Amino acid sequence: MNLLRLFAVAGVCAGLGAGASAATIGGIDFPDGPISFADSVVSYNPGGGFPGTGGCQDTSEAVGIPNFTGGDCDGYVSLGQGGSIVLQFTDNALTTSGDSSADLHVFEIGDAVEAMLISISTNTVDWIDLGRLSGQPTSIDIDGVTGVVSGAAYSYVRIIDDPNSGPSGGVYSGADIDAVGAISSTAPVTPVPLPATGLMLVGALGALASAKRRKRKQS
Repeated sequence: MNLLRLFAVAGVCAGLGAGASAATIGGIDFPDGPISFADSVVSYNPGGGFPGTGGCQDTSEAVGIPNFTGGDCDGYVSLGQGGSIVLQFTDNALTTSGDSSADLHVFEIGDAVEAMLISISTNTVDWIDLGRLSGQPTSIDIDGVTGVVSGAAYSYVRIIDDPNSGPSGGVYSGADIDAVGAISSTAPVTPVPLPATGLMLVGALGALASAKRRKRKQS
């Protein structure tokens, strides 16, 4: 294992479980508590069916713990007919459980049970399809899904409203997303800064390699 990879792995291992506090949220047990939930919105493409003005399109309502209170547009974002949203975990990541238990939970709310197309990714480029799922709410086991790598850290979840399911008009058109949580959670994969000694060693190795190249050219 090279030096850069060694420091990266050490940093990730150190972050596992950091600040984690198990909690039951929305009736679901999350071993890492509130940090289990998606933290930011990468993109939002509202679909059709919304009135000419207005609509439940506040994307901030889809991040953090579920907070739907029962009112229109209160605590959720509507996707619209065929619309989509991409959410990101930043202080944790979705991973596999190693068994048939649920790993991902989507809180889709409202009077109608609406279907969604859900996929996950490590980079927002390569997506793994988890299938068409109905809400109210939905738990998903990602183990065994084609393309899912055991132990990998998936930071992105994409939800697309099934345009052939549920209400297609009004301020709450399409699937209504309250929250998305990783039941099976791990530390996110992020670059880990090298300590000063590591930087000095890397610099020294680079200088040595450069000197060897110059020596070969001179000879």
